[in-house]
Amino acid sequence: MTSKPPFDISDHLVPLRRRARALTRNGPDSEDLVQETILQAYEKADTRSEDGNLRGWLMTILRHRFIDGRRRAQASARREAALAEMTPKLSEGSQDLHMRVTEVRAAFFTLPPEQRAALYLVAIEGRSCAEAAALLNIPMGTLTSRLGRARDRLRALETDDASQVIPMKRKG
Repeated sequence: MTSKPPFDISDHLVPLRRRARALTRNGPDSEDLVQETILQAYEKADTRSEDGNLRGWLMTILRHRFIDGRRRAQASARREAALAEMTPKLSEGSQDLHMRVTEVRAAFFTLPPEQRAALYLVAIEGRSCAEAAALLNIPMGTLTSRLGRARDRLRALETDDASQVIPMKRKG
């Protein structure tokens, strides 16, 4: 027995895709935005007024998802820029130290963005796990697992044992 969806969005897909494309100016990103919008709409279906404008409601969700994504990207860019500024510029000192700092920095930037953000907030900014989880808007368990995976990857690079490096999952 299948349950009936709370509303039918089929008539609104073309306008949603058009608006998403106008906002993102990128085909794959616009499709992702539409999918996120539809998912959130079905998750929040019980909050929608039955006699309200479905198209307007969907467009509002789409716009909010777009804005949230832009804010996340900007915050991530600011964190990465701050990290780059904090990286010591070694003009004097041993070549070995300079090479090591360069290797660690490069290894940090090979981490997936989610792991990099978690590690940056906790290890570099010195925030508590609770604060970092709240800033990233994720559960505490997700934050600690991201921290663990990031540390494992960096630790494996530290021992130069590439076989221990956890492979990154690619989005398909």
